[in-house]
Amino acid sequence: MNRKSQSVYALAFHRFMRNKQAVLGAVIILGLVFVAVFAPFLTHYDPIFDQDYNAVLASPSSAHIFGTDDLGRDTFARLVYGARLTTAAAVLPVAFAFFVGVPIGLYSGYKGGFIDQWIITRLVDALQAFPSLMLALALAAVLGGGFLNAMLAIGIGFLPAFIRITRGQVIALKNQEYILAARSIGCSNLRIALVHILPNVMPTLLVQITLAMATAIISEAGLSYIGVGASPEQPSWGSLLRTAQSYLVTQPWVAAFPGLAISLVVLGFNMMGDGLRRALDPKIKQ
Repeated sequence: MNRKSQSVYALAFHRFMRNKQAVLGAVIILGLVFVAVFAPFLTHYDPIFDQDYNAVLASPSSAHIFGTDDLGRDTFARLVYGARLTTAAAVLPVAFAFFVGVPIGLYSGYKGGFIDQWIITRLVDALQAFPSLMLALALAAVLGGGFLNAMLAIGIGFLPAFIRITRGQVIALKNQEYILAARSIGCSNLRIALVHILPNVMPTLLVQITLAMATAIISEAGLSYIGVGASPEQPSWGSLLRTAQSYLVTQPWVAAFPGLAISLVVLGFNMMGDGLRRALDPKIKQ
């Protein structure tokens, strides 16, 4: 990374740190990661096997601070361990979409031609005709239930956005003077794409990554809620909501805590994504 790129990112970091909402969003996300990593140290209950049939659907108390579910399992423990699945749900589909979609977008935007216009662009248009959650639901149904299949389905649903954004940015950049200068001194197309174009596309992709992570969490919770994501015994926040739907009136806390956890984490990703957008766009005044 050259000095100019370093100075741009340093300025963006300072702009980001001045945005209180963005910093709060980042703190929420760091809190999620902390809980996911240190889950065994935050509760002594096992989220799956510790079942107290004498305390089924117990209200919050000193013994179970968030109450228990319909099998007497500690809700706090399931929420804490569920943070691991939530973190994985935020990372895995977006990583898949990034590492598959960005190279396709780079190739398509840089090379152009028949493959770009008649294969990649048409495929992206076809995939974008379906809402990402509906596409993920259809793919999960085809692939079969299970957490990893749900992650793959969500990642495929994100592919069109990453391809389209990368392709558009490459088309806007590939005829800039510094790219023409790199070609004139004999730089290979691969070097131009990876060294000269990709770093200038990354600011836009970083914003897309954070917003896609928020969507991935909602999608995973939705798929688990309807039974095509994580299995019922896994402490997924979506599966917790599925269990709680029968007790919304009599034991509302069973649904309240996982619902609040999902809302808080999604809000954190959205605030951080908006902060990144403002920090990386010099046209937006803080």
